[in-house]
Amino acid sequence: MIIRHLLFCFILINCAKKHDLATNTSVTDKYNIIWDSPSKDHNGSMPIGNGDIGLNVWVEQNGDICFYIGKTDTWGDNGRLLKVGKVRVKTEPSLIFSDAEFKQELDLDTGTLLINSKGTVKGQIIDINLELWVDANNPIVHLNYNSSVPVKMNANVELWRTEAFELKDAAFSDLMQSHTDIFKMKETVIVEPDVIEKRPDNTLVWYHHNKKSHGFHEVNKLQGINEFYNSDPILHRTFGALLSGANLVNTKGNSIETSKNNKGQLAVTVLTKHPSQPDEWIKEIETLAKKIGENPLSKRRKLHEQWWKEFWNRSWINASTNQVDSINNNNNDDDAFIVSRAYTLQRFIDACGGRGAFPIKFNGSIFTVPPPDAIPSGDADYRRWGPGYWWQNTRLPYLSMCTTGDYELLQPLFKMYGEDIFKIMKQKTKKNFGFEGAYFPECMYFWGGQFAFDYGPLPWEEREDKLQDSRYHKWEWVSGPELVFMMLDYYDHTLDTEFLQQKIIPLANQIILFFDNYYKTNENRKLVMYPSQAAETWWDTTNPMPELAALYSITERLSLLPENLTSATDKKFWKAIKSKLPEIPLRETPTGMALAPAERFEQKRNIENPELYAVFPFRLFGVGNPNIEYGKNALQHRWDKGASGWRQDDIFMTYLGLTEQAKANLVERSSNYDKNSRFPAFWGPNYDWTPDQDHGGILMKAFQSMLMQIDPYSKKIYLLPAWPKEWNADFKLHAPYNTIIEAKVVNGKIEKLQVTPSSRKEDIIIISNQ
Repeated sequence: MIIRHLLFCFILINCAKKHDLATNTSVTDKYNIIWDSPSKDHNGSMPIGNGDIGLNVWVEQNGDICFYIGKTDTWGDNGRLLKVGKVRVKTEPSLIFSDAEFKQELDLDTGTLLINSKGTVKGQIIDINLELWVDANNPIVHLNYNSSVPVKMNANVELWRTEAFELKDAAFSDLMQSHTDIFKMKETVIVEPDVIEKRPDNTLVWYHHNKKSHGFHEVNKLQGINEFYNSDPILHRTFGALLSGANLVNTKGNSIETSKNNKGQLAVTVLTKHPSQPDEWIKEIETLAKKIGENPLSKRRKLHEQWWKEFWNRSWINASTNQVDSINNNNNDDDAFIVSRAYTLQRFIDACGGRGAFPIKFNGSIFTVPPPDAIPSGDADYRRWGPGYWWQNTRLPYLSMCTTGDYELLQPLFKMYGEDIFKIMKQKTKKNFGFEGAYFPECMYFWGGQFAFDYGPLPWEEREDKLQDSRYHKWEWVSGPELVFMMLDYYDHTLDTEFLQQKIIPLANQIILFFDNYYKTNENRKLVMYPSQAAETWWDTTNPMPELAALYSITERLSLLPENLTSATDKKFWKAIKSKLPEIPLRETPTGMALAPAERFEQKRNIENPELYAVFPFRLFGVGNPNIEYGKNALQHRWDKGASGWRQDDIFMTYLGLTEQAKANLVERSSNYDKNSRFPAFWGPNYDWTPDQDHGGILMKAFQSMLMQIDPYSKKIYLLPAWPKEWNADFKLHAPYNTIIEAKVVNGKIEKLQVTPSSRKEDIIIISNQ
């Protein structure tokens, strides 16, 4: 396996080098965001990050550089994902002065925010250049400057958690609302303050220490799962940062200051440690900063740029109309360019916030900013729908990552659900139902507890019905099978046999076993999946489409695995389960038979289209498959429509080969960012919160699927299944079996097709929309 991965990396690097030599053009330059004026406030911020640490950066109209710091594992004492803090940097002279030419650029190629201010004051040329970047390989933020005149910098730590305060406005399903509404606690929900300390070397540290754990044990006790945990993941979690710099001359209050120099730097080292007491956390972050500093900055910068170069060379999609040069033009009126830019910027945001300890938060990732009515002022910790994970929302940013080749970004999702929570769900299934297997509720906190608001007030011991009270997702159990399906996609792409045998198959068997044990068979020996529901939309169903299509898909895919990687017992089990599955449900429509939400479906309470799950994600109907009209009719007569947020219409259209509909939806989606935000890829708030990662996740998968689709039940690769003939493209994408496809599309036809390995060319089917 190691040799295979080394070979794969070698292929990637050499393909990337070939592209560089052939074009001598960056695939991202034309998508850089450039502003020629400062911003009013945090709504004018740009994102940068290193996968775990993310910044919202803006320059205010007075010349101050400001940035919020987010991190993927900074869970506070009330179970919320908190910001690390905010830093304000003042320069002397100021960046903004009379007649100054101002430029702020997000350089995607290097993951760097560039700021330049240039002008003449009293005959003297002032040219100040700053680089702000988060080291791709180390937990440190760098602000470097180079100036034609000496510059003094003052960096101030601005905290809003300065004293304990009551949190009154809890988002739905938040832990604190669970406490007040479910447990009827008299105590108020208190947000504890941060601590800031001056250090002997003129540096500053600040941190948040969870001296309490508000909710973890109460939630677990209510649900009867306390016994499954050896430790509290919230209590004594400590996180914060160390602010340092070159040529420090003074530390006053919450700020540090440098002497005047033509060159200089500030740095923010960021650390989360659990469990940890403040003293040991301070010792560790100072040791960490020192260790990072021992490696020369120039060398770390080179490695940082190399990481981003390899990331961007891994895959791309550049599109334009036929009349526009798809490589070099950045026509903002060109729909194809707008979609390409949106795709590239969303992939950048994924890279900035997707390599941490926990999966991407669908409702803002680590790039939230304060809402207009934030109390206290500057509080960027709020996010609508709170700290929990909804599977249906959480999965959406991950749908495109196999095709981009960004396999490392999938690991936090697989670890939290496929390892950590999976262990809890096996024990919970046994305790709740007395049989083997595992199921994943739709809504969970990061440690595996269900939302207490959904679970209801009656303790586990007093319940006959061990499931949650909330009917919105009481029997919504597609998350387990879909996780298996996504992991099988990962295996097909990477051929990681160790991951298959140690992670996927054990998980798959337990998920499938749950359905076999929970539901009974009828006289025809077919499972009768009742009680059940179809997504959150149809509350009373029999044989719901999402779970049924998922079970068909994963049993088929598992059965197709090589004999030497599976056991005869497993093969027999998968075959037996598949034989028990009832027929895919259909319904009559004015244009013919169509996929149905379930065999029987009643009580519509939400606005999803679960019938189309058989098209995507489970790909039983669509381009290259029989009975595609069932899917087209279902789409035409769907109950709900839309092109924003978590709505998947765009993807359904591409997988049904409906090119013009898909294009229209995708153009609308790519233009629909939060108008309170200046950054054109901060989507939202839509159904969730800004920046809405579901909106961007759907956008990426739909755009890819217009160019390329994979049949998960064979080796077939479909090119141009829903590509508009009026768009040209230059793309590089990843397919199963360590396959890389690089090509150009000109006037609706494939040109310069390069397939690695070349043997995979025989599995490619090109579909013409001419």
